[in-house]
Amino acid sequence: MGGGRFPGTSIASLKQRKELIPVWLCIGVGAIISVGYTLRLATKNPDVTWNRHSNPEPWQEYEKKNYKIVNPIERKIGTDAPKF
Repeated sequence: MGGGRFPGTSIASLKQRKELIPVWLCIGVGAIISVGYTLRLATKNPDVTWNRHSNPEPWQEYEKKNYKIVNPIERKIGTDAPKF
């Protein structure tokens, strides 16, 4: 265990161990997908508000919209949430 570095963590050692390239590709794709989904939730989710002054109740925008991505059963559009 000389050097204190794990094999495949630098470009030089990755060139020697080409079997680790698919592992790093899978880790990279997974990280990109998870960061992208987190950004989508932070920007498109009606439960998250970034500016309370211009839109204090952003969930009211989705009252007449269908929020589901896939809706296999056709149901009425709208919520059963109470109106305050």
